[in-house]
Amino acid sequence: MKALVPTLVPAPLTPRRHPRPSEWRETMSNSASSEAAKAVVRRNTEEVQGKGNFDVFEELFADDFVDHTPQPNMTPDKLGARGLYKALREAFPDFHAVIHWQTADGEIVTTFKTYHGTHQGTFLGVAPTGRKIHFETVDAMRVHNGKITEHWGVANLFSLMQQLGATPRMTQI
Repeated sequence: MKALVPTLVPAPLTPRRHPRPSEWRETMSNSASSEAAKAVVRRNTEEVQGKGNFDVFEELFADDFVDHTPQPNMTPDKLGARGLYKALREAFPDFHAVIHWQTADGEIVTTFKTYHGTHQGTFLGVAPTGRKIHFETVDAMRVHNGKITEHWGVANLFSLMQQLGATPRMTQI
C-alpha cells in the first residue's frame, strides 16, 4: 500500500491590474480632499481652541453644524460648540492641544489629542484651583465644502475632574 503524499500545486498567477489614469485622479482627489479636511480641523484646534480666535470659528463651522456628543450643559449645535470653546478658554486661559495623530477617511477627520491648561476660572461648577491639567480626547469631525458640519467625540472628563479635585482619585485594587 502506497502512502498518500499531498502535492502542492501552485495557484495560477493572476495578473495584477494596475489602476487606470482616471482612478489615479480619483485617488489623488480623495487624498487631497482628506488633507484639506485635516487642515480645517487642525486650524480649529490651533486657532479657535488654542488661541480663542472666534472669527475663525465662524469661518470654519457650518451654520447647520450638529454635535452628536455635546458636553454637559451644551446644546448640540453651532451655538453649543461656541459656548463650550468659550467656557474652556475662560476657565483655562492658556488652553491648548497637542495633536498626537490625525487621520481622514473622505470627509471624516479623526484626531487624538491632549488638551493642557491652567484652571483659572469656574468650569463645570468647579471654582478655580490654579492647577495645571491635561486630558485626552478623540474627535471625529465631518468637513464638507471646507466647513465643519458634524462632530462625534470622547473626552476624558473624569480625569480632568480628578485633577481639579472634584472627583475622588481611584485607588489600586
